[in-house]
Amino acid sequence: MKKLFLATLLMGSVTLSAQTSTSKITIHADQGKNVINKEIYGQFAEHLGTCIYGGIWVGENSPIPNTKGYRNDVLNALKQLHIPVLRWPGGCFADEYHWMDGIGPKEKRAKIVNNNWGGVVEDNSFGTNEFFNLCELLETEPYLSGNVGSGSVEEMAKWVEYITSAGDSPMARLRRQNGREKPWKLKYLGVGNESWGCGGNMTPEYYSDLYRRYSTYCREYDGNKLFKIGSGASDYDYKWTETLMKNVGDRMQGVSLHYYTVKGWNGSKGSATKFNKDEYLWTMDKCLEIEDVVKKHIAIMDKYDPTNKVGLMVDEWGTWWDQEPGSTSALYQQNSMRDAFVAALSLNIFNKYTERVKMTNIAQVVNVLQAMILTDGPKMVLTPTYHVFEMYKVHMGATNLPIELQCDSLVSNNKKFAAVSVSASKDAKGLIHVTLANVDPDKEQKIEIDLGNAKIAKVSGTILTAKTVDAYNTFENPNVVAPAVFKDAKVSKKGLFITVPAKAIVSLELL
Repeated sequence: MKKLFLATLLMGSVTLSAQTSTSKITIHADQGKNVINKEIYGQFAEHLGTCIYGGIWVGENSPIPNTKGYRNDVLNALKQLHIPVLRWPGGCFADEYHWMDGIGPKEKRAKIVNNNWGGVVEDNSFGTNEFFNLCELLETEPYLSGNVGSGSVEEMAKWVEYITSAGDSPMARLRRQNGREKPWKLKYLGVGNESWGCGGNMTPEYYSDLYRRYSTYCREYDGNKLFKIGSGASDYDYKWTETLMKNVGDRMQGVSLHYYTVKGWNGSKGSATKFNKDEYLWTMDKCLEIEDVVKKHIAIMDKYDPTNKVGLMVDEWGTWWDQEPGSTSALYQQNSMRDAFVAALSLNIFNKYTERVKMTNIAQVVNVLQAMILTDGPKMVLTPTYHVFEMYKVHMGATNLPIELQCDSLVSNNKKFAAVSVSASKDAKGLIHVTLANVDPDKEQKIEIDLGNAKIAKVSGTILTAKTVDAYNTFENPNVVAPAVFKDAKVSKKGLFITVPAKAIVSLELL
């Protein structure tokens, strides 16, 4: 059966397997303590490829239907996700971005070369005003990445003043001159990005001193409160986190962490749509490794911050594959059922560590890496990852519930990992939501869910699955991977019993 699966997967046609495995989940519905920070479901938009230009912004004169330059189809799709926070303008782009290039009359804005991503010339028609107005349209919290790598303290300080000052200050007057009378609210401020790499190739000791300096001059104007985030580590760089916690401490409210499910940074990263079973299992194992990474960074933070004042912000995460063949847009990649699993497993993990993990931002929102949405001129399609975020948004602001899981293991490179991933929460109305992922490509899962003393009368649900783990949506066939009503759930006096097909993600609401 396994040989049949592999052979047919390579041809892109797999029949559903009849193999079955059993699992048990115990949900302690009366023991929840920590609220799942809604910002865990955050997004990220960088000036990279067609994320901004063509993806979000087309300009007021575009034939593509738009609202003040923001394309309507993308705007409406993003509203459905209830995005809690949106990070901008980078990424690596942030530490070469000079904000004054992107304000004032559009015809007078400086054209710049994007040296990080393809050397393309952009006209800065999407700048500070356009970003903050977008956040208001989406009812989302802005997260600004400040330029430490090539910018000055004065530049960053004036940017904060321009955005948040209500007084008769120079930058507030400039904002009014550019058409915005009232200041915007800015909560999240990133003091640099990837300062160990594209943000300046710094040592953690040097960056710590720069953080203390730059953050000092980012003032709080007229009741606006800043949540300042230090440029944190990549993956397994625990020394970076240790140094920042020791040298900066509670001068920062958050410290970032970047983790990509990627094969490596040199050579091919692999195709987003053409892969075999071994590559699929490797991806699941690599994705799940983020839990160990998060735990180790948290342990360091606990040592220096036992009262949990500094949040861990995983503000870049997701899959990174080779750019789609024939695409001229940087880091444009397709998005398959495999990517949906990476989203589901990662979000289940982040929910679990919500006491310390205060925000995460998947990379990126449109047309770049593990995107929610893909566009091509006037065409738009929702990705499998979009559907996961839509199914999982029920957890935002709900109380995380402790879980015990018994299930089979899968193996990749002699490493075992669980075939099932799960998260559960209770919302303000008392409703329990459970999200499950059966990553086993061959076996369905018969799962018994023990809810203890919690009483439920009925269950409803949504399922996301496909014939193959390499299935994806195209502009011509947008519903190859699409959510459907989940019907294989039964409530009895002994608990809840569900059957989850192979390679499927399920979201349940218990009434």
